[in-house]
Order: sequence, then C-alpha cells, then structure tokens
Amino acid sequence: MTNDYTEFVSSIKKQTGIDLGLYKEKQMKRRLTSLREKRGFDTFSSYFKAVKNDRELLTELLDRMTINVSEFFRNRLRWERLQSNLLPDLLKDKDRINVWSAACSTGEEPYTLAILLHEFLRWDQMNILATDLDETVLHKAQQGIYHERSLKEVTKEQKRKYFHHEGQVYQVNDELKKVISFEQHNLLADSFTGKYDLICCRNVLIYFTDEAKTKIYTQFAHHLNEGGILFVGSTEQIFHPEKYGLRAIDSFFYQKV
Repeated sequence: MTNDYTEFVSSIKKQTGIDLGLYKEKQMKRRLTSLREKRGFDTFSSYFKAVKNDRELLTELLDRMTINVSEFFRNRLRWERLQSNLLPDLLKDKDRINVWSAACSTGEEPYTLAILLHEFLRWDQMNILATDLDETVLHKAQQGIYHERSLKEVTKEQKRKYFHHEGQVYQVNDELKKVISFEQHNLLADSFTGKYDLICCRNVLIYFTDEAKTKIYTQFAHHLNEGGILFVGSTEQIFHPEKYGLRAIDSFFYQKV
C-alpha cells in the first residue's frame, strides 16, 4: 500500500504539478484514503486512473488536498491585536499598502483584511492580492456570498457597513471586491512575485513538511518590505524567525528587519 500511495503521489505531481510529498504524509494519506474509499476504489492506482479521466473527481480531490476551512475574523483576538497594536505603526507615513492573503480559501480572510484596513485608509489606498491553489474556492471567493455561520465574529455594525443581507446569505459590498485581486497560486511550486507590507498565511503550513515550511517562510521574508509583517496561524509559531531575517513582534506576528 505504501508503494501504491508513493506512485499516486508521483502521478498526481505529473498530472497537476502539485507535490504531495511536501505535505505531511500521515495526515494527507489519511485524508485521501478516506476520499478514495468513499468513491469505491480499493487502491490509489485505480483511483488515479479514474481521477485522470473525470474532471469532477479531480476537482473533488484538489478540494480535499487543500484545507478549505475559514470564516471572517477567525481567531478574532488575533485580528484585534493586528488592528490595535500593529497596523497603526505599519501604516505610519504610508499613503497606501500592499497586502498578500496567501492560501485565502473561500475569501473570508482577504475580505476581513479589507474591512480592517478601511478603518485606517480609503479604498484606493489599499491593494490586496488573494491567492489559493484551488480554483473552485477562488470562484466562491470572487462571488463573495456567505452564510450566517461564516460571519459569527462580524459585528452588527460591520455587517451593516460591508454586507448586503439577502435571505439566508450575506453578499459583500462591491467596494470590498474592488480592492482584492484573486489569483491561482501554488505556494509549493509557483514563483513568488511582488513586495508586500503585510502577508497573511494562516492555518495552512501546519500540513507541510519542515522542508516545505522553510522554503515558504524564506520566500515570504524575501517578498516583505522592510518593516513588513508576516501573520501566521495559531498553530504555526516560527521558533527561529531570525534565520529568515524576521523578528517576533507579537504572538504569531513577525516583522522583517
């Protein structure tokens, strides 16, 4: 079975360019075994043959490979810390800000960033790039339509100001959409471009190997402007930020020095 999975990893890389070998094997194998068995395949070999010829199966597989769990202001205390303690200094003497929301999933994170930044800046003073590996979730993010459960940490005032309520769903306002560019990007394979004042990448790297994490953190640091901030998830503390040219400035926040 180990060889079966190893061959599957190799085949998927050739088919999609996604290297599952850079994900923690035990966790990823368990996720994909569950999906494979759910679809009635006894081996990864037979599963891959089906995936190769069925777009719906491939889309489902990509969705399972990526971790698409999100909500607005997830871990709200972290966002409050960003707003109160870090953004005022970051934005001092700046007339605009470039932000990257990496592995943005269905879009709650970049929209949250836009809401926070609008407390300090006009819409035309912010530029947010939101990227993800999964085209399906990017399409959902671009639509900007969410159920109540995704907005449980959003205040009544923020709902009134930034959303349009229709029946059981909330639609983000056009002003939010206009400041965000959604693009497909593979953190493990695609090149990194641009310079940013703030990079958010939360609750994703925990699924990667140490080798992959080192590569990504190095790239993030390189693409931060001096004094720029990297915001990571609550289980993704960087133990030696100095080796990336970063320093810890708060829990789960790191600044380029």
